[in-house]
Amino acid sequence: MIKAILFDLDGTFADTSPDLSYALNCMRSTRSMPPIDESQTRAFTSSGARGLIAAGLGISSEHPEYPLLRDEFLDLYEKNLCRYSRLFDGISTLIDNLESTHFVWGIVTNKASRFALPLMKYLGYDHRAACIVCGDTTPFTKPHPEPLLAAARSIGIPPNQCVYLGDDKRDIQAGKAALMTTIAVSYGYLNDSDPAQWQADHIIDHPEELVHWLKNQ
Repeated sequence: MIKAILFDLDGTFADTSPDLSYALNCMRSTRSMPPIDESQTRAFTSSGARGLIAAGLGISSEHPEYPLLRDEFLDLYEKNLCRYSRLFDGISTLIDNLESTHFVWGIVTNKASRFALPLMKYLGYDHRAACIVCGDTTPFTKPHPEPLLAAARSIGIPPNQCVYLGDDKRDIQAGKAALMTTIAVSYGYLNDSDPAQWQADHIIDHPEELVHWLKNQ
């Protein structure tokens, strides 16, 4: 019996790409580079600073300047966490439905707590989530299963009674390793990958599809 629904944050629960793109364009502006459209960096959002800096500045994580650029990018992003970020369409209705039908729900993200916790507060869902496991909550990040197992322990529900939703192959790998039911969301960033190839237990194209899927379990 499914008792808990756990969500990845960026690309699954909230559309954070616009603010990450904004921080990147701030960096481009200080270097007299023209802004680039968010659509050009959106697919790299799940790769974090590493992917976005490579896409927007052409600097790989192996470049000697990368650590300074990463710190600059993260500082800018921290100051603009919820300028344009919003819940994905249908997430609000989904959460209301889960709560009204007594499902427990929470967040498991690779995003560091300095960003994830205030973002959830800005969005107005920090106090409603049963748990928020961040990238620095445990010594591991996805695709390692420990963050998901830590979430299960936090909410007191066995992993095999939890569902994990994500928009990246690492989410599905982590969920499977934790022995959770896995759902890939095709509306997310996808990291330029095809969710049909991730071997998830199910794929949804819109958050509210989860409601119908749960009714059939």
